Amino acid sequence: MNKRSDAPVGVFDSGLGGLTVMREIVRQIPDERIVYFGDTARVPYGSKSRATIIHYTEQILNFLKTKEVKAIVVACNTVSAYALEAVKDRVDVPIIGVVKPGARVAAVSTKNHKVGVIGTEATVDSGLYSEYIRHLNPKAEVFSKACPLFVPLVEEGWWHDEITTSVTERYMKELKEAGVDTLIMGCTHYPLLRSTLREVMGPEVNLVNPAYETAVELRRTLEWRDLLREEDGSEKCDRYRFYVSDASERFGRFAQSVLGFDVPAAEKINIEEF
Repeated sequence: MNKRSDAPVGVFDSGLGGLTVMREIVRQIPDERIVYFGDTARVPYGSKSRATIIHYTEQILNFLKTKEVKAIVVACNTVSAYALEAVKDRVDVPIIGVVKPGARVAAVSTKNHKVGVIGTEATVDSGLYSEYIRHLNPKAEVFSKACPLFVPLVEEGWWHDEITTSVTERYMKELKEAGVDTLIMGCTHYPLLRSTLREVMGPEVNLVNPAYETAVELRRTLEWRDLLREEDGSEKCDRYRFYVSDASERFGRFAQSVLGFDVPAAEKINIEEF
Protein backbone atom coordinates (compact mmCIF):
# COMPACT_ATOMS: atom_id res chain seq x y z
CA MET A 1 0.00 0.00 0.00
CA ASN A 2 1.49 3.34 -0.98
CA LYS A 3 1.42 6.17 1.52
CA ARG A 4 -0.97 8.26 -0.56
CA SER A 5 -3.61 5.53 -0.82
CA ASP A 6 -3.45 5.08 2.95
CA ALA A 7 -4.46 8.73 3.48
CA PRO A 8 -8.03 9.35 4.66
CA VAL A 9 -11.01 10.64 2.72
CA GLY A 10 -12.42 13.90 4.07
CA VAL A 11 -16.20 14.13 4.38
CA PHE A 12 -17.99 17.24 5.63
CA ASP A 13 -21.48 18.58 6.15
CA SER A 14 -23.16 21.53 7.81
CA GLY A 15 -24.22 19.15 10.57
CA LEU A 16 -25.56 15.62 10.89
CA GLY A 17 -27.13 14.72 7.54
CA GLY A 18 -23.82 13.99 5.85
CA LEU A 19 -23.57 10.86 7.97
CA THR A 20 -25.86 9.17 5.42
CA VAL A 21 -23.19 9.87 2.80
CA MET A 22 -20.52 8.45 5.08
CA ARG A 23 -22.71 5.39 5.63
CA GLU A 24 -22.81 4.75 1.88
CA ILE A 25 -19.05 5.27 1.58
CA VAL A 26 -18.48 2.72 4.37
CA ARG A 27 -20.72 0.26 2.51
CA GLN A 28 -19.17 0.84 -0.92
CA ILE A 29 -15.50 1.10 0.07
CA PRO A 30 -15.26 -0.25 3.62
CA ASP A 31 -11.47 -0.23 3.86
CA GLU A 32 -11.10 3.53 3.50
CA ARG A 33 -10.09 5.74 6.37
CA ILE A 34 -12.47 8.69 6.85
CA VAL A 35 -12.23 12.06 8.57
CA TYR A 36 -15.73 13.48 9.09
CA PHE A 37 -16.44 17.07 10.06
CA GLY A 38 -19.90 18.34 11.01
CA ASP A 39 -20.29 22.10 11.40
CA THR A 40 -22.84 21.69 14.19
CA ALA A 41 -22.21 25.15 15.66
CA ARG A 42 -23.27 26.98 12.51
CA VAL A 43 -26.00 24.71 11.13
CA PRO A 44 -28.25 25.28 9.22
CA TYR A 45 -26.47 26.64 6.17
CA GLY A 46 -29.69 27.00 4.21
CA SER A 47 -30.54 30.35 5.79
CA LYS A 48 -27.07 31.82 5.15
CA SER A 49 -25.94 33.92 2.20
CA ARG A 50 -23.88 32.40 -0.60
CA ALA A 51 -20.85 34.46 0.50
CA THR A 52 -21.13 33.09 4.05
CA ILE A 53 -21.51 29.50 2.83
CA ILE A 54 -18.39 29.89 0.67
CA HIS A 55 -16.48 31.35 3.64
CA TYR A 56 -17.52 28.45 5.90
CA THR A 57 -16.55 25.96 3.19
CA GLU A 58 -13.09 27.50 2.80
CA GLN A 59 -12.51 27.17 6.55
CA ILE A 60 -13.54 23.52 6.50
CA LEU A 61 -11.30 22.78 3.52
CA ASN A 62 -8.41 24.39 5.40
CA PHE A 63 -9.11 22.10 8.35
CA LEU A 64 -9.27 18.98 6.16
CA LYS A 65 -5.95 19.93 4.56
CA THR A 66 -4.35 19.57 8.01
CA LYS A 67 -5.54 15.93 8.00
CA GLU A 68 -3.77 15.33 4.66
CA VAL A 69 -6.85 13.87 3.01
CA LYS A 70 -6.57 12.33 -0.45
CA ALA A 71 -10.09 13.28 -1.56
CA ILE A 72 -12.96 15.38 -0.22
CA VAL A 73 -16.68 14.65 -0.31
CA VAL A 74 -19.00 17.62 0.16
CA ALA A 75 -21.80 15.74 1.93
CA CYS A 76 -24.12 18.74 1.90
CA ASN A 77 -26.54 19.70 -0.84
CA THR A 78 -26.45 23.41 0.10
CA VAL A 79 -22.67 23.62 -0.12
CA SER A 80 -22.68 21.53 -3.31
CA ALA A 81 -25.18 23.94 -4.84
CA TYR A 82 -23.77 27.26 -3.63
CA ALA A 83 -20.04 26.87 -2.98
CA LEU A 84 -18.51 23.88 -4.75
CA GLU A 85 -17.76 25.61 -8.05
CA ALA A 86 -16.25 28.59 -6.18
CA VAL A 87 -13.84 26.53 -4.06
CA LYS A 88 -13.00 23.43 -6.09
CA ASP A 89 -9.77 24.92 -7.44
CA ARG A 90 -8.50 25.76 -3.95
CA VAL A 91 -7.62 22.17 -3.12
CA ASP A 92 -5.21 19.87 -4.91
CA VAL A 93 -7.23 16.68 -4.32
CA PRO A 94 -10.46 15.45 -5.98
CA ILE A 95 -13.57 17.10 -4.50
CA ILE A 96 -17.00 15.58 -5.08
CA GLY A 97 -20.40 17.08 -4.32
CA VAL A 98 -23.72 15.30 -3.87
CA VAL A 99 -25.80 17.15 -6.47
CA LYS A 100 -24.34 16.02 -9.80
CA PRO A 101 -24.17 12.26 -9.08
CA GLY A 102 -27.84 12.16 -8.06
CA ALA A 103 -28.99 14.42 -10.88
CA ARG A 104 -27.11 12.32 -13.42
CA VAL A 105 -28.88 9.12 -12.39
CA ALA A 106 -32.30 10.78 -12.33
CA ALA A 107 -31.82 12.31 -15.78
CA VAL A 108 -31.06 8.98 -17.44
CA SER A 109 -33.41 6.73 -15.44
CA THR A 110 -36.70 8.63 -15.76
CA LYS A 111 -39.10 7.01 -18.22
CA ASN A 112 -41.72 9.74 -18.51
CA HIS A 113 -39.21 12.60 -18.18
CA LYS A 114 -40.92 13.92 -15.04
CA VAL A 115 -38.45 14.23 -12.17
CA GLY A 116 -39.22 15.38 -8.64
CA VAL A 117 -36.62 17.01 -6.40
CA ILE A 118 -37.11 17.46 -2.67
CA GLY A 119 -34.66 19.35 -0.49
CA THR A 120 -34.11 22.30 1.77
CA GLU A 121 -35.33 25.71 0.66
CA ALA A 122 -31.75 26.75 -0.18
CA THR A 123 -31.14 23.70 -2.37
CA VAL A 124 -34.46 24.08 -4.18
CA ASP A 125 -33.97 27.84 -4.66
CA SER A 126 -30.50 27.28 -6.15
CA GLY A 127 -32.07 25.47 -9.10
CA LEU A 128 -28.89 23.44 -9.57
CA TYR A 129 -30.63 20.05 -9.69
CA SER A 130 -33.08 21.34 -12.32
CA GLU A 131 -30.30 22.92 -14.35
CA TYR A 132 -28.14 19.82 -14.40
CA ILE A 133 -31.01 17.40 -15.09
CA ARG A 134 -32.22 19.49 -18.04
CA HIS A 135 -28.67 19.76 -19.35
CA LEU A 136 -28.43 15.97 -19.48
CA ASN A 137 -32.03 15.36 -20.51
CA PRO A 138 -33.57 18.31 -22.40
CA LYS A 139 -36.96 16.54 -22.40
CA ALA A 140 -37.10 16.48 -18.61
CA GLU A 141 -39.63 18.41 -16.57
CA VAL A 142 -38.38 19.03 -13.04
CA PHE A 143 -40.77 19.58 -10.16
CA SER A 144 -39.07 20.85 -7.00
CA LYS A 145 -40.45 20.94 -3.47
CA ALA A 146 -38.82 22.31 -0.33
CA CYS A 147 -39.51 20.11 2.71
CA PRO A 148 -38.13 22.08 5.68
CA LEU A 149 -39.83 19.96 8.36
CA PHE A 150 -38.03 16.77 7.31
CA VAL A 151 -34.69 17.69 8.91
CA PRO A 152 -36.03 18.29 12.46
CA LEU A 153 -38.20 15.16 12.20
CA VAL A 154 -35.18 13.08 11.23
CA GLU A 155 -32.98 14.57 13.97
CA GLU A 156 -35.76 13.92 16.50
CA GLY A 157 -35.53 10.26 15.50
CA TRP A 158 -39.08 10.14 14.11
CA TRP A 159 -38.08 8.16 11.03
CA HIS A 160 -41.13 5.87 11.28
CA ASP A 161 -43.88 7.92 12.87
CA GLU A 162 -47.46 8.80 11.94
CA ILE A 163 -46.65 12.52 12.21
CA THR A 164 -43.80 12.10 9.72
CA THR A 165 -46.08 10.13 7.40
CA SER A 166 -48.70 12.88 7.57
CA VAL A 167 -46.14 15.59 6.80
CA THR A 168 -44.75 13.51 3.94
CA GLU A 169 -48.19 13.03 2.42
CA ARG A 170 -48.76 16.79 2.46
CA TYR A 171 -45.36 17.60 0.94
CA MET A 172 -45.63 14.92 -1.75
CA LYS A 173 -49.19 15.74 -2.85
CA GLU A 174 -48.24 18.06 -5.73
CA LEU A 175 -45.39 15.83 -6.90
CA LYS A 176 -47.75 12.87 -7.08
CA GLU A 177 -50.28 15.00 -8.96
CA ALA A 178 -47.50 16.00 -11.39
CA GLY A 179 -46.93 12.31 -12.12
CA VAL A 180 -43.19 12.16 -11.40
CA ASP A 181 -41.69 8.71 -11.90
CA THR A 182 -38.34 9.61 -10.34
CA LEU A 183 -37.75 11.43 -7.05
CA ILE A 184 -34.39 12.76 -5.89
CA MET A 185 -33.94 12.84 -2.12
CA GLY A 186 -32.00 16.09 -2.37
CA CYS A 187 -31.00 16.50 1.27
CA THR A 188 -28.66 14.17 3.10
CA HIS A 189 -31.19 13.69 5.92
CA TYR A 190 -33.89 12.41 3.58
CA PRO A 191 -32.60 8.86 2.90
CA LEU A 192 -33.48 8.12 6.53
CA LEU A 193 -37.11 8.68 5.49
CA ARG A 194 -36.82 6.38 2.49
CA SER A 195 -39.38 3.83 3.72
CA THR A 196 -41.94 6.57 4.45
CA LEU A 197 -41.33 8.18 1.05
CA ARG A 198 -41.67 4.76 -0.60
CA GLU A 199 -44.98 4.18 1.21
CA VAL A 200 -46.35 7.59 0.20
CA MET A 201 -45.07 7.74 -3.38
CA GLY A 202 -45.71 4.10 -4.25
CA PRO A 203 -43.45 1.37 -5.66
CA GLU A 204 -43.60 2.69 -9.22
CA VAL A 205 -41.62 5.84 -8.34
CA ASN A 206 -37.83 5.47 -8.44
CA LEU A 207 -36.22 7.03 -5.36
CA VAL A 208 -32.75 8.39 -6.12
CA ASN A 209 -30.37 8.58 -3.18
CA PRO A 210 -27.55 11.05 -4.00
CA ALA A 211 -25.61 9.72 -0.99
CA TYR A 212 -25.34 6.31 -2.64
CA GLU A 213 -24.50 7.77 -6.04
CA THR A 214 -21.82 9.99 -4.46
CA ALA A 215 -20.18 6.99 -2.79
CA VAL A 216 -20.12 5.20 -6.16
CA GLU A 217 -18.56 8.29 -7.75
CA LEU A 218 -15.93 8.44 -4.99
CA ARG A 219 -14.98 4.80 -5.50
CA ARG A 220 -14.69 5.36 -9.23
CA THR A 221 -12.48 8.41 -8.67
CA LEU A 222 -10.17 6.63 -6.23
CA GLU A 223 -9.85 3.63 -8.55
CA TRP A 224 -8.99 5.85 -11.52
CA ARG A 225 -6.32 7.66 -9.50
CA ASP A 226 -4.98 4.42 -7.97
CA LEU A 227 -5.85 5.70 -4.49
CA LEU A 228 -8.05 2.88 -3.18
CA ARG A 229 -6.89 1.74 0.24
CA GLU A 230 -6.15 -1.95 0.77
CA GLU A 231 -7.70 -3.94 3.61
CA ASP A 232 -5.38 -4.16 6.62
CA GLY A 233 -7.58 -5.86 9.22
CA SER A 234 -8.05 -2.76 11.34
CA GLU A 235 -11.23 -2.26 13.37
CA LYS A 236 -13.81 0.23 12.15
CA CYS A 237 -13.31 2.47 15.17
CA ASP A 238 -9.64 2.83 14.19
CA ARG A 239 -10.41 3.89 10.63
CA TYR A 240 -12.80 6.75 11.36
CA ARG A 241 -12.28 10.12 13.04
CA PHE A 242 -15.09 12.56 13.80
CA TYR A 243 -14.85 16.31 14.41
CA VAL A 244 -17.59 18.82 15.16
CA SER A 245 -17.79 22.52 15.95
CA ASP A 246 -20.32 21.97 18.78
CA ALA A 247 -22.60 19.47 20.57
CA SER A 248 -20.31 16.44 20.33
CA GLU A 249 -22.46 14.20 22.56
CA ARG A 250 -25.63 14.74 20.53
CA PHE A 251 -23.63 14.16 17.35
CA GLY A 252 -22.31 10.88 18.73
CA ARG A 253 -25.76 9.52 19.52
CA PHE A 254 -27.11 10.41 16.10
CA ALA A 255 -24.01 9.08 14.32
CA GLN A 256 -24.33 5.72 16.02
CA SER A 257 -28.01 5.44 15.03
CA VAL A 258 -27.16 6.19 11.38
CA LEU A 259 -23.93 4.24 10.99
CA GLY A 260 -24.94 1.24 13.09
CA PHE A 261 -21.62 0.69 14.84
CA ASP A 262 -19.79 2.09 17.85
CA VAL A 263 -18.69 5.58 16.87
CA PRO A 264 -15.50 7.06 18.38
CA ALA A 265 -16.13 10.22 20.38
CA ALA A 266 -16.23 13.31 18.20
CA GLU A 267 -13.60 15.94 18.92
CA LYS A 268 -14.85 19.51 19.19
CA ILE A 269 -12.72 22.03 17.31
CA ASN A 270 -12.84 25.78 16.77
CA ILE A 271 -13.42 25.91 13.04
CA GLU A 272 -13.07 29.71 13.07
CA GLU A 273 -9.33 29.23 13.60
CA PHE A 274 -9.03 27.82 10.10
